[in-house]
Amino acid sequence: MDMNLVVLSGRLAAPVEVRTFESGSHFLRLLMTVRSEAPRRRVDVVPVTLWDPADSILDALPYPGGRLWVAGSVQRRFTDIGRGRTSRLEVIAAAIAGDAGGLDLAVEGEAPTDSAAASQGLPSPP
Repeated sequence: MDMNLVVLSGRLAAPVEVRTFESGSHFLRLLMTVRSEAPRRRVDVVPVTLWDPADSILDALPYPGGRLWVAGSVQRRFTDIGRGRTSRLEVIAAAIAGDAGGLDLAVEGEAPTDSAAASQGLPSPP
C-alpha cells in the first residue's frame, strides 16, 4: 500500500498569502520553517497550500514566527516558464493547527473545483 502523509511542526516564516476567487473559494499559501538537528543542523523552508479554510483561520491568520502544525500530503507542481519546465514540491494541507496570538487554530480545508486557479497560475486543487 502506498501512502502520502506529511506532518510538520514549525514556525510561520512570512505573512500568509490569501486569495479569494470569484466563486468565493479561498486559497492560503504559507511558508513554514522547520528546524532539524540530525543528521546535521539545518532549517528547511516548506511551502504549504490550504484550500477553503474555515472562516476562523481567515479571521485570525497566524503571525510570522507563530508555531504551526500541518498535516497533509506532498505534491509536485510543474510549471512552464519560457526557459523550460520546472518543478517544486509543496505540502497540500488537510489540516492546520497552531497558536495565533493566544487563539488556538484548528482548521480543515477542502479543495474546490475552480478553473480560476489554473488561469491565475495557481496550483490546481488536489
